[in-house]
Parts: sequence; C-alpha cells; structure tokens
Amino acid sequence: MRQPVAVAVVGGGWAGCAAAVELARAGSAVTLFEASRTLGGRARRIEAGGRTLDNGQHILLGAYAATLRLLATVGVDRRRALLTLPLQMRYPDGAMDFVAPRLPAPLHLAVALLRAKGLAREDKLAMARFSTSARWMDWRLDLDCSVTELLARFGQTERLYRLMWRPLCLAALNTPPERASANVFLAVLRDSLGARRHASDMLVPRADLSALFPDAAAQWLTAHGATVRTASRVDALARDGDKWRIGDEAFDRVVVAVAPANASALLAPLPDSAALTAQLDALNPEPITTCYLQYEAGVRLAQPFFALEDAPETGHWGQFVFDRGQLDERQAGMLAVIVSASGAAAALPRQDLAAAVAAQLALALGRPELAAPAWSSVVTEKRATYASTPGLIRPANATPWPGLVLAGDYTAGEYPATLEMAVRSGVLAAGLARRVN
Repeated sequence: MRQPVAVAVVGGGWAGCAAAVELARAGSAVTLFEASRTLGGRARRIEAGGRTLDNGQHILLGAYAATLRLLATVGVDRRRALLTLPLQMRYPDGAMDFVAPRLPAPLHLAVALLRAKGLAREDKLAMARFSTSARWMDWRLDLDCSVTELLARFGQTERLYRLMWRPLCLAALNTPPERASANVFLAVLRDSLGARRHASDMLVPRADLSALFPDAAAQWLTAHGATVRTASRVDALARDGDKWRIGDEAFDRVVVAVAPANASALLAPLPDSAALTAQLDALNPEPITTCYLQYEAGVRLAQPFFALEDAPETGHWGQFVFDRGQLDERQAGMLAVIVSASGAAAALPRQDLAAAVAAQLALALGRPELAAPAWSSVVTEKRATYASTPGLIRPANATPWPGLVLAGDYTAGEYPATLEMAVRSGVLAAGLARRVN
C-alpha cells in the first residue's frame, strides 16, 4: 500500500488549522507546528488579569461559507458558538438606526433603508443609488481606487460616509477609507449586502476565538491521526532531495501558514526567494486594539453591540462596543471596545487610552458611571492585518519550490485579511499541496 503523503503545516492560526483539516480529510499524514502554546495565531485567546479574553474582538458574516463549513466539519455547533444578528448599524445616541429585517434579498435592504432612522431623504437616495450602481457594475471597478474616491464618485453624503461607509470599511478592511482598496471593499459588500439575506447576517462569537475553531480543529485532527505540536517553533526549512526537512524530520510537502514577516524570514534562505519575500515585505501591517472594560455584573447594553462615532481629535477612539456578558454569562459586566487601524490610539499609554474610551462610552450611552470601570485591559495586536490598499499585489499560494505552498489571510484573493480569507487560503493551500510533485 502507498504511504500517505507526509505534510508539515507550519503555523497554527486559522489558515494553518484549515489547511491541516483539509489535508487530513484527504488522507495526508499531517503534523501541525505552532510556536505559541495557544492555537489561533492573530485570532486567539489570551489571559489578562485572571480573565480569558481575545487578542481582538471579531465578528463574522453569514457570507463566510468556507469558515462555517469548516466549523461544521470539526464539530462546532454554529447555533451555540455564534450569536446570529441581522445586518445592522445602530448608534446608542440614535444618530442612525439601520436594521435589516428577515425578508428575502434584496427586499430586506430596501425595507431597512426605508425604515432607517437618523437618515434624511437625500441620504437614503444616495445609498440606494450606490447599491444599484454597484450591482450594475458587478461590484468591481476596472481601475481600483480608494474607498473615499469610490464613494465620492457615487455621490454619497457626508452623513452616510461618516455613519455607515467609514465604520464598515474600518471593520472589514482594517484600513482607513482614504487608503483602502475600493475593489476589496466592493467584494465584501457584494457577498454581504449584494447576496442572499442570510449572507448579510452578523455572527458574533460566544466563546473565545481559540475555542471557536482552532481548539476544535486540534481535537478533530488528533482524532483523525494527525499530530498537533504547540510550543514548537520552526526556524528553518531545508530541501533534501525530494523531501523537506524540519529539524530531524522529513516531509513530502510543507504548508507555510505564518504571518507575512515570519514567512519572509523563513523563506529568505531558500534559493530564488527574492521576488516572493519582496511581496511579503511589501505588506504593511495594520494594528487592531481592543479595550476591555469591566463593570459590575449588572451593567448591560440595550443590545449585544453598538456602533460608536469615533473622533480621534477629541479622544473618541472607539468604533464599536460589544457587551461580552450577552455573549458569555461568565463575562457579565464586561464591555469590549474596538479600535481598527489603531496606530495612533495604540501609541498612547494604555491607561490613558482606556480612560479615554471609558469617557467616550459614558458620553455616547448617556451613562456617566461607565467613565469609571473597575478594571481595564488594552490589547493591541500590532500586526493584526495588512493595509488593504488600492492595486496591492498579494502573493499567490503557490511558490517557486516544489512541494511548498503558502497559506494566510494575506495571500491573493478578493477578500481582505479576515477569518474567512484565512480559511479560504488554507483550503486552497491544502488542495495545492495534494497536487504538487
């Protein structure tokens, strides 16, 4: 009998876990290496002040078909793991209240726009024109530009830009709209606003991010004969005949599923690596900061999350606030405030940023007591994503070396650096690894 193909997956983030599961399903002998003791990469659990947190609050979409399929594969019950909410953009002070009803597409968006509070007639007409035009041009520009230029081209009002498009762009691309790719933004809108009704649903994890998929993937892999090694850093790859060598072990294939900077360092010693490492080095990192604020257990928001109007010039850094207690009762009284593309905010002393965010919440929600949390923690993932800029050339999954492929949210594709893009890339990398010689 033929021996199964031995594959090393270097990196236990979402892309690496997805690749490992797909390879194991196909009968490969998989060994997953992860440098940290916790799986999940740039979307994982951390411990702070005796509390289990995430290194960034995330939200998924119903359009994330690859992620939802992999969750089901490894035995995750979507209904228990994710809180499903209709598409919405709601501000606590009533600046805008936009909620899509559970009606067939595109009727759900039309009704949401008609019922939206806080938008004038000109705002609603502008949004309708933009949506219609985007559908007509198949959600893509022949020549990419910034999101700001795209919205100006289609006559979007200042209010829509400020309350709808800017926060959506920051949340989806982690890049300010004046620097963000219009085509990448349009791809996200196409698969959410422009698709079936359930594709626009917002899915908020109830458990920590490692528990949501990577932990379940590790259990599934172990049960299916794979090897999962945490606290196992891979510092070098070497070609040995038709094999790849990691330390004393030989593998038929390797999937490199680490962050761009780490991938560049790992691949640089290989021959003919200059072009690929240059692409990896050209990906400029963008940070995401999450400010966790702990109050008394009885503190709750009126709904699981709200949008916040940020204004850095006045110290208002937060863009969304989540009530973690409505996701997990063990975190009652904890609010998580997100600052995307957070370079300027992350440069502040942590205590100062936490105080500013708490003051912003107190003002936005009209609840002065929120200015004084009992405990706070500021978590910044410095290389959470890359800047999704117009015309950016992203590296392919395939590489110049036989038997070695890349996986990660930064590889070539329509989506920005999201969990869905990481999973899609991992699945594609697994397919390539099975086929290459």
